[in-house]
Amino acid sequence: MEVKEVLQVKDTALFAVKPDSPLSEAVIMMAENDIGSVIVMEGGKLAGMLTFREVMLILAKRQSERRVGPTPPIAEILVVEAMDTHPPTATLEMDVDELRRVMVDTHTRYVPVMEGDTIIGIVSFHDVAKAVLEERNMENKLLKAYIKDWPSP
Repeated sequence: MEVKEVLQVKDTALFAVKPDSPLSEAVIMMAENDIGSVIVMEGGKLAGMLTFREVMLILAKRQSERRVGPTPPIAEILVVEAMDTHPPTATLEMDVDELRRVMVDTHTRYVPVMEGDTIIGIVSFHDVAKAVLEERNMENKLLKAYIKDWPSP
């Protein structure tokens, strides 16, 4: 199975912010749309990714700094301060097993799918798991149909 097949069975909406956007704006976007990541775009190009992990890391960092002195509230933190500037990416032709390996090795839950410099979509670990499960279920049904005397459940 290839990444393009995973994209075919999921919502294609992309949510984006700019690097100079307030972090609070990105967090509100993520909460209102029940998503775990947003892409960061600058000049029509992918500049990075912001996921709930990066949000938690910057908030924890700021809380630790607070012990030393005053820190700005979340409304004053910019996306550029928290985003992952070099997220792993996938291509449409990438094998899903290879994508899973990348995701596991880099502890990444959300991966932008690129076609050259153009972002095509975002694939989440959940999307991959769902696609693989559906593929296995289809294979299982086909095998059971092939074996004519398979007992009914």
